[in-house]
Amino acid sequence: MTDTPWWITERPSGRPLPVAGGIKARTQRGAIGRSWWSARFVQVLETIGVGGRLGRGRAYARSGQVISLETTAGAVQAEVQGSRPRPYKVRIGLPTFGKTEWARVEQAMADSAWYAAKLLAGEMPEDIEDVFTSVGLTLFPSSVRELSLDCACPDHQVPCKHLAAVFYLLAESFDADPFAMLALRGRDRETLLENIRSRRTSAPAGSGQPGGEQVDPGQHVRALADCLDDFFRPAARLPPLAAPATPPDAVLDQLPAVRLRVRDQELADLLRPVYRALAEPE
Repeated sequence: MTDTPWWITERPSGRPLPVAGGIKARTQRGAIGRSWWSARFVQVLETIGVGGRLGRGRAYARSGQVISLETTAGAVQAEVQGSRPRPYKVRIGLPTFGKTEWARVEQAMADSAWYAAKLLAGEMPEDIEDVFTSVGLTLFPSSVRELSLDCACPDHQVPCKHLAAVFYLLAESFDADPFAMLALRGRDRETLLENIRSRRTSAPAGSGQPGGEQVDPGQHVRALADCLDDFFRPAARLPPLAAPATPPDAVLDQLPAVRLRVRDQELADLLRPVYRALAEPE
């Protein structure tokens, strides 16, 4: 009797074969992904019609059925162990931005002191999508047509549970490195930050950015430590402050009515000469 071919061999229960050393999702309960950017990624998938089937792969992601996961610019490749002996090859594709498109994004980031400071400090601003929108691009896929989804399994539904498991682990990977979102679109962290620094330091004169003031190469530039005493000087001499022309006894007019009379005179009238005398120069 010959052995049954591997491609039609399946466990009677339909359960996936156990994997030793598989990649397991860190969050074993509730939503997968703890940061706003990973949650946003899952939200986008749900919006474009992919997320409705993601739940099928949650158990796969948490039980470690994903054997390998590799992310490069524009592509995610993985191997997922299903119920058949041979693992399924999974691929997710997403278009990358070209040099011209990334130049617009990086310039917009460099032009904003807020975005530049956050990114150069290793932080991902929560409204980073607005930068891409401002230059006519979208960071996350805007439709399912932007995604290329492929799995070697016989399931006709897309995404299948194997693809869904990879999506979950991909979203969770953004928790550890939010710059992975940008790398998936074609710009790695080191290149992005270096380009932002370069654009910030080479901003044209009058742009308001660091490096915008042109300095004569032959001009001597004093170190900041040598000019602390006169670092800030007003553009013009400030006029002397004039004393307000307010009567010294005006405060008495603000007092509430006092039912107290001395020798048939109001208390305020008795105090007015005292206030005026105190205000007279000696």
